Amino acid sequence: MAEIKDNYSADNIQVLEGLEAVRKRPAMYIGDIGFKGLHHLVWEVVDNSIDEAMAGYCTDIFIEINPDNSVTVSDNGRGIPTGMHTKEGRSALEVVMTVLHAGGKFDKDTYKVSGGLHGVGVSCVNALSSMLLVTVEREGKIFQQEYSKGAPLYPVKEVGKSDKTGTKVHFLPDDTIFTENIFKYETVANRMRELSYLNRGITIHFTDLREVDAEGKSETEVFHSEGGLSEFVAYLDSTRDQLLPEPIYMEGDKGGIPVEVAMTYNNSYNENVFSYVNNINTIEGGTHVSGFRRALTRTLKNYADKSGILDKEKIEISGDDFREGLTAVISVKVQEPQFEGQTKTKLGNSDVMGAVETCVADILSTYLEEHPREAKTIVSKVILAAKARIAARKAREMVQRKNVLSGSGLPGKLADCSDNDPVVCELYLVEGDSAGGSAKQGRNRAFQAILPLRGKILNVEKAQEHKIYDNEEIRNIITALGVTFGTVEDEKALNMVKLRYHKVIIMTDADVDGSHIRTLILTFFFRYMKDLIDNGFVYIAQPPLYLVKKGKEERYCWTEEQREKAVKEIAKEGKEDSVNIQRYKGLGEMNPEQLWQTTMNPEFRTLKRVSIESAAEADHLFSMLMGDEVAPRRDFIERNAKYARIDI
Repeated sequence: MAEIKDNYSADNIQVLEGLEAVRKRPAMYIGDIGFKGLHHLVWEVVDNSIDEAMAGYCTDIFIEINPDNSVTVSDNGRGIPTGMHTKEGRSALEVVMTVLHAGGKFDKDTYKVSGGLHGVGVSCVNALSSMLLVTVEREGKIFQQEYSKGAPLYPVKEVGKSDKTGTKVHFLPDDTIFTENIFKYETVANRMRELSYLNRGITIHFTDLREVDAEGKSETEVFHSEGGLSEFVAYLDSTRDQLLPEPIYMEGDKGGIPVEVAMTYNNSYNENVFSYVNNINTIEGGTHVSGFRRALTRTLKNYADKSGILDKEKIEISGDDFREGLTAVISVKVQEPQFEGQTKTKLGNSDVMGAVETCVADILSTYLEEHPREAKTIVSKVILAAKARIAARKAREMVQRKNVLSGSGLPGKLADCSDNDPVVCELYLVEGDSAGGSAKQGRNRAFQAILPLRGKILNVEKAQEHKIYDNEEIRNIITALGVTFGTVEDEKALNMVKLRYHKVIIMTDADVDGSHIRTLILTFFFRYMKDLIDNGFVYIAQPPLYLVKKGKEERYCWTEEQREKAVKEIAKEGKEDSVNIQRYKGLGEMNPEQLWQTTMNPEFRTLKRVSIESAAEADHLFSMLMGDEVAPRRDFIERNAKYARIDI
């Protein structure tokens, strides 16, 4: 590690603007006031500790979810400066905690690059917390300040002596702001795992104090990676058959831009490229991804041409073919990242493209020369991909040609709606003809369309693309939606210009088969129509689990807690055994009126919108659940058994 000068003091803290309007318009600063926004608070605080680690001053970060659902984040970094801020006339610690965009990350002598630059800082967390206590250890002393809704309750004070350094932030989100106030263990754990891979050598300790086992111990995970991105790629591909003995790792610093890339190939038919800028997941890609793809295509094409392998095949190779079965992680550090795109997660810096392209081309070409066996394996995979692409293109064209030739082009089983405005129209994908019949009778014909699905659709995780378009149920879904495939830039891209519904609702039975069918449909959407999910068009219906009835009084219940409460309220004089409880296992058990009232009526129904918290984790999960490896799937089921509901 290069020599680092520790000149981090109060004067390094630069003030850009105040905290106005954060509490009035929180969604402008953290995205929303639901699940994502709540967890964003944790990411903002952890970002500060990661910045210290990236600068070389922090080795351990501790995150705790407390029994009251507050969160504590601490580190062994230098500690936020507490001295008097010359311009502000108050402690630098108070400035950092109460002024938006104030901190050392804006001073290039303090942090060369910073993960938090995409966010809004710990002051925003402070503004949206009913209580926040910050404790700083530095210069042999312990300093503290407490806040409520962003306002300090007292000046920064010295509360003790210490020979350690570091910062601890303990905060409780304001439940008058957030619609969701329960932190999800898996969401935090997945992000901490990701950060440990992106910042090798850092140890992140994560503990959930809300639940303890029989021995009184809390659930704890420690995330640490010495291999960094190479281990990340190995983790992502752990449930797939590998074509290379180990990932290809590339690292360099081009024009002051540190570049890290790890990649490997597997026997699947999907491309999985995950990109990060200063630890921020750029889900829309950007110039760093473009640079990687250009280098990959050019370098592999040059090698294949020189080797003479392509001469025998007489086949046209395209850029897509070099990426089938590819899993890669790209991480760059940029001093002044420029983000664009719909969700501000697309990197726009033009100089990054050249930096990544040069780094990857140089190291990959050397790897191919030094590893002829692996190089031949990759080129062989590319040739197979080209043949499969041509077959898939013909299959897609056949589906689209049939639609044109058959008049309206809509499947015969589709009961369409009368409205033709996609914004208000809904398509229900319903398991089975029986439930489909009930849904057709119970629906509102003006805006609700029903497509019954027979049995289980094809598992696309294991099938070549051209086989997918041969599956009748998948063809019916594609045709009903009105989407096509192929753009000028990408022949596999989903074209949603003629999408007929802005709500695609998966409605299956509340049993094991129903869950499997739902997962199969979601796997298809994730692999081949991910834009539907990214645009918030995919939903899961929530039919009730129980009907609790006594005499003329009846209540529908969606959870065990609701059932228990309904039984107690309906029962008279504690006679709960006169109460009738019906457990719904299939949609067909409800008549059309019941299905409408409980599951389809927009006034009363509950829909779950499908979103992707982490693309990398989602990829790993789908490949594990729907792939060939049994052991990882068994481990997952055993780990999550406490959330399962078993019917006997």
